[in-house]
Formats: sequence, C-alpha cells, structure tokens
Amino acid sequence: MTLESSILKNIHKLPESIQQSVLLYTEFLVSRYAKDSAGTTEDEAPQNLRLAGSMKGTFVSPLPDNFDEPLEELEEYM
Repeated sequence: MTLESSILKNIHKLPESIQQSVLLYTEFLVSRYAKDSAGTTEDEAPQNLRLAGSMKGTFVSPLPDNFDEPLEELEEYM
C-alpha cells in the first residue's frame, strides 16, 4: 500500500467536517512548501529594528531643584 493510498483510506474514515479541516491544512502546507522552496519564509521578512538611543531627547522636561530629596509622604518610613 502506498503512502498516498494510506492517507486517502484514513481520510475516508473521517467525518466530512474533519475532512474539510484536513483539506485546509493540506492547502496551508502546500503554500508553506512553495514559500520555503522559493527561499523566503514569513520569519525572514524584513523587520523594523529598534535602535538604542533613538528616543533620546524625546521626554525631556525640567526637573525641580528638590528632585533628589525624600518625599514628605515617606518621612515616617525613614
């Protein structure tokens, strides 16, 4: 018995709704194989890389003079 005939024999045993799922999955595999054989995959798509320091200067606001001093609300814990 060949591989193809074994697959078809098992598919005929399944309910029609599952056969539809098998069809969709095989179509997915065929399209994936076509992409792989062409040498490109979804994982190799160009990505926008984040560059360190690209946001430098964006969130600058003047700090108050007492920025490093303890908060009054936390005095009881010190």
